[in-house]
Amino acid sequence: MPNKLDETIQNKILEEAKEGKLSCGKCMKIAEELNSSLLKVGKNVEALDIKIISCQLGCF
Repeated sequence: MPNKLDETIQNKILEEAKEGKLSCGKCMKIAEELNSSLLKVGKNVEALDIKIISCQLGCF
């Protein structure tokens, strides 16, 4: 069961994702806004089966 932070991250991802896709820049923004790591955001993106597009650094 995801903890509260994971639920918060997932809700933000779902809010920002369009057509099952999310840009790398938006992932970075989500991590910054929620004071989380890129790794944690990335794991939540994967769990939601969202595709990362326009990756700037190869992080995802």
